[in-house]
Amino acid sequence: MAIFWLRILLVLLIMSITPPRSDGQLEQWCIADEQTPDGELQAALDWACGKGGADCRMIQVNQPCYLPNTARDHASYAFNNYFQKFKHNGGSCYFRGAAIITELDPSHNSCHYEFLP
Repeated sequence: MAIFWLRILLVLLIMSITPPRSDGQLEQWCIADEQTPDGELQAALDWACGKGGADCRMIQVNQPCYLPNTARDHASYAFNNYFQKFKHNGGSCYFRGAAIITELDPSHNSCHYEFLP
């Protein structure tokens, strides 16, 4: 029973320190699922940056989101770019199960992950 109450308190704490946006919409980003193998991430990344229409210039060499140079990091950036561009027109954060939604901004250092309401 104590664990139940601890979980409730944790949820309340998180809700109290995470203010909702003024329009009531939660900010969400689309990132690579850590459990997805690199080969599947690479295939989804190739699609997102190709036929999917994501803008992948920021994950090119010498650009702000190139490092760390991993399939997971590059896929996360590309997945989010696609998701933000197309989420209001039927685009999803699925990528054959290779991606997940997060409410924690994945931006790091000079690499900014876009959020579009």
